[in-house]
Amino acid sequence: MRVVFPTDENNGYLSKRGAHFGKAKFYTIITLEDGKIVDVEGVANAGHSGGACGNAVANIMSLNPDALVVGGIGASPAEGFLKAGLDVYFDQESPTVEKSVALFSAGKLQKSNGDGTCSVH
Repeated sequence: MRVVFPTDENNGYLSKRGAHFGKAKFYTIITLEDGKIVDVEGVANAGHSGGACGNAVANIMSLNPDALVVGGIGASPAEGFLKAGLDVYFDQESPTVEKSVALFSAGKLQKSNGDGTCSVH
């Protein structure tokens, strides 16, 4: 399972998580097998123009993810991921990817129902 985490640095699973998924500097992709990390990849975020989050959805979907873990998300991208069939999970507590992976693997993160959490989108 490939899980994408928006991050502000490219330090593998020790990366600090980014607060805004579309403007994060990197995406840290964690491949899990039986709840354990078997691969870690860092990819620079291509960005999105004009404040439109549609590009951010396309950028993340191009990484072939099975899930996305965010701190929050606007209504438009949340709907875009729902339409694309990508499960989005919320983690507003974990400072690093490593800690967030542990919560994800333990089934302790809330799954999005397609609604956004950010009022600015």
